[in-house]
Amino acid sequence: MAAQGVPGFDNAISERQIRIGENHIQLAGQVELKRGDLEVYADEVQIFTDSTRVIGTGNVVVIQTGNRIAADKVDFDYKARLGTFFKAYGFANIKPQAPRPGAIALPAQSSQETDVYFQGETVEKIGPKKYKITNGGFTTCVQPTPRWDLNAGTVVLNIDDYTLLKSATFSVKGVPVFYLPVMYYPTKKDERATGILIPTYGSSALRGQSLHNAFFWVLGRSQDVTFMHDWFSKTGQGAGAEYRYNFGPAANGTIRGNFLDEHETTYAQSDGSTQPLPASQSYEIHGSANQTLPGNLHARGRVDYFSSIVVMQSVQMDYANAYQNNRSYGGNVVGAWRNYSLNATVDHTDYFSSSTASSTSGSWPRVSLTRNERIIPDTPLYFSVGGEYAGMLNHGGDTAVPESSYNRDVSRVDFTPQVRFPFKKWQWFTVNTTASWRDTYYSRSLSAVDPSEPSIPQNVTDNSLNRAFYTLTAQLVGPVFNKIWDTPNNGYAEKFKHTVEPFLNISRTSAIDNFNQIIQIDGTDTIVGGVTQYTYGLNNRFYAKRPGEAGRPSQAREIFDVSVSQTYYTNSLASQYDPHYSSANTGVAASNFSPILFTLRGLPSNDLNATASIEVDSRYLQIRQISAGGSYNWSGRILSNVAWSKQGYIPQLVGYDNPSILSQAVNAQTNVHTRDNGLGGIYSFSYDLTQGRLLNQRLSAFYNSQCCGVAIDYQTFNYGGVTAGLPVPSDHRFFLSFTLAGLGNFSPFNGAMSGVPR
Repeated sequence: MAAQGVPGFDNAISERQIRIGENHIQLAGQVELKRGDLEVYADEVQIFTDSTRVIGTGNVVVIQTGNRIAADKVDFDYKARLGTFFKAYGFANIKPQAPRPGAIALPAQSSQETDVYFQGETVEKIGPKKYKITNGGFTTCVQPTPRWDLNAGTVVLNIDDYTLLKSATFSVKGVPVFYLPVMYYPTKKDERATGILIPTYGSSALRGQSLHNAFFWVLGRSQDVTFMHDWFSKTGQGAGAEYRYNFGPAANGTIRGNFLDEHETTYAQSDGSTQPLPASQSYEIHGSANQTLPGNLHARGRVDYFSSIVVMQSVQMDYANAYQNNRSYGGNVVGAWRNYSLNATVDHTDYFSSSTASSTSGSWPRVSLTRNERIIPDTPLYFSVGGEYAGMLNHGGDTAVPESSYNRDVSRVDFTPQVRFPFKKWQWFTVNTTASWRDTYYSRSLSAVDPSEPSIPQNVTDNSLNRAFYTLTAQLVGPVFNKIWDTPNNGYAEKFKHTVEPFLNISRTSAIDNFNQIIQIDGTDTIVGGVTQYTYGLNNRFYAKRPGEAGRPSQAREIFDVSVSQTYYTNSLASQYDPHYSSANTGVAASNFSPILFTLRGLPSNDLNATASIEVDSRYLQIRQISAGGSYNWSGRILSNVAWSKQGYIPQLVGYDNPSILSQAVNAQTNVHTRDNGLGGIYSFSYDLTQGRLLNQRLSAFYNSQCCGVAIDYQTFNYGGVTAGLPVPSDHRFFLSFTLAGLGNFSPFNGAMSGVPR
């Protein structure tokens, strides 16, 4: 081996060098050529110095700035660094950079390595980082048998930008999975790249086989848009788009819309008959935005709207969203200036009781201005005042029954000054006393009740109404009793503390003579006058002083709370409007006593918590309602939560005396994944204990390797409510999705694959 001088190269090594002509040099035997960051290795090399051309044969390897190509032969321009490789294979490094502050990430993108390995009959280097591959393909897997690869008749590989394939076949472990006539694969070095996302496959009993495709388009450093298309073999197709922007914490938002065009189709029934599903067109729009405005103001907007509740509930994968019976849109502007705060809100919400019947509520608009509580100089008193204008919405009806429509919209002006005196002389006994005045003007009202004909329904009139009353309240806590136990040898805590806090809240509201004429929409309107309320109870709090982690000092924390409370009303009508008890406004007869409320909460550690709420009827001492729930988090790798609720059966109590309308249900979800998020899954279910049937069951699982990932989503869904008339009683849904390193994926519009890392 010897080093020889060769024009155009910094260094040249070979066993033999032959000058064939004035501008033609032949190197043979373990040839090594170097020019800057370019390295060429071959068994034999022909160098043409007049045209800067190199022809290498036999075990050719060309290395340049982290990119490496091996071939049987190369015809290369060493100055322009362009040329053609024959029977070649190689790799190029396109690892993404760290995300820039303020930039938004590709949806559900993989964070795996993005070295690209490619091969082909010919590989033409047609640009500094651009290759044209004929009858070849590429992958990001380093295994001898790649987990996935893309092969095509023609591949244009543009490092740090994109790859364009024609007549492409996607294979997993050598098995062809799907064919695409054209595919655009982003290989951009930045964290967000324009390109076609990997399709998601699905199937369902209602809509048949499905393919979900998306194209991601980067509009700039902090904006992007995703175009989506859904195809269903039984019912039709849909199209949608999502636009996102993020100009910092003070200006960001997203808007997503989808249009579904379904043709008429029929379904075979168990008795041999068929049932049609009519053709329909529907849409959904979801979005939110935040924006800081001049003058110390901040604005927010949101929309969750759909045109058909039947389609929305039948297509949704998320069980909670599938049984959501409302659509809404609105926004608000908030601001604060020293002692004053402003809140201006618009809100429009439609609630559906069937596919044709709905009611509308909200405020259009609601504007409140508040002077925050401040001490009155030279006194122990605190003063605050608030005012509000609200255009309250309350109308609805059934499009199938036009005469059922109603309109109870009303404008309301409310003014409330308040004075508070806190007594805190003793730590073990505190009293907060408040006196407030409230004056409310209503633009409309109900007709007066005729005492001789009380059964005649009241009508809404355009007669205005004014309501004025005062409220005096006193909140007493104590005397507070404490008990402390020192437990130095206890493995859980060094000390335990038990605190007993009796409390009594007394409230007196003056008479409201026109209560029955007020159009009652929210809590402002349902205040009952001429009543004194006594809310009494006992709070038990248990504390533990536990050793701190990593040498930190011990800290006391609440580990268990138990409280019991009840309210006595001098006017029994108030028991039907008390918002503190969930079973109050359920048609139960008025009573001077509220239910007995038990509230329990346990937090033995940061990883485990549980809560329970029980309402016991004070007359029959039987449970009206009970609910319980809890969650567990182990090292962030196992997250579980469960919730259970039950409505009691009390034969003597109206509203709880009909077993057919009582409900009892349990919902649970568990999320498990490895520390590196390479393997995991989610399981959830909803079970109707009253009917003894599984309402919903969902299993999602994912696997992410060095170069690719796969995710599945399976769900069984029993239709009911507004979807009870569908031609299938239940739906079985399955979705399959692949992720390739460096290429993002997405969740279809119906929520499939959502929450599954890919």
